[in-house]
Amino acid sequence: MPSFRLFLPALLALSLCGAPQIAAAESFSDSQRSDIEAIVRNYLVSHPEVLEEAMAELQKRQTAAETAKHEASIAKNADTIFNSPRGVVLGNKDGDVTFVEFFDYNCGYCKRAMADMMDLMKSDPKLKVVLKEFPVLSQGSVEAAQVAVAVRMQAPQKYLDFHQKLLGGRGQADKAHALAVAKDLGLDMARLEKDMASPEAKATIEENFKLAEDMGMNGTPSYVIGKQVVIGAVGVEGLREKISTARCGKATC
Repeated sequence: MPSFRLFLPALLALSLCGAPQIAAAESFSDSQRSDIEAIVRNYLVSHPEVLEEAMAELQKRQTAAETAKHEASIAKNADTIFNSPRGVVLGNKDGDVTFVEFFDYNCGYCKRAMADMMDLMKSDPKLKVVLKEFPVLSQGSVEAAQVAVAVRMQAPQKYLDFHQKLLGGRGQADKAHALAVAKDLGLDMARLEKDMASPEAKATIEENFKLAEDMGMNGTPSYVIGKQVVIGAVGVEGLREKISTARCGKATC
């Protein structure tokens, strides 16, 4: 006789989820339905490992679905993600793997992730890095991002210095703080103010938000590495594994 475990999903569906009203009324009496629910409950109490197996399978399916969604979104938006002129390109511009980071200047995890990015660029000469402003935390974050875009528009060669000083600095990042960093780097402040309010600055941030929404990013830092979306600060070794997977299909090439 087949194991009761084989019938458990059907019984769960009937007792916990409920069959269609008409079919249930025609098939089971109230007492029969109560008996089925009691059998399922007793079985689960006696064999709780079944719930662990079910949750593990659910997690596996959800992860697979999320991965497929991310891959589809990356394929759909690939040119904008990896090659938009509104992104800041660092490292090897002709690199074999592109590492895209979405960040917020007021994100504490982004401050620590900046060291990971610098380490990766230093240790991996074949890595292309793209930075995208994603100001999700506060109005100050939006203001800092607007200044950052204006810095990129005026002096892209100074963007990394600006980025490190602002993201690595103390206190709240906002317009005043960001402008002070830009001034220290010798930028044209009148032009910077003009560029901050330009359609290009607005379009850059809107483009980044749209990409993030399409890929289900809800926090910073978030990354796109090859066909993978990575959400959260996973550490430099975790990022290296993702880069290797994009490069050669395994965690270590």
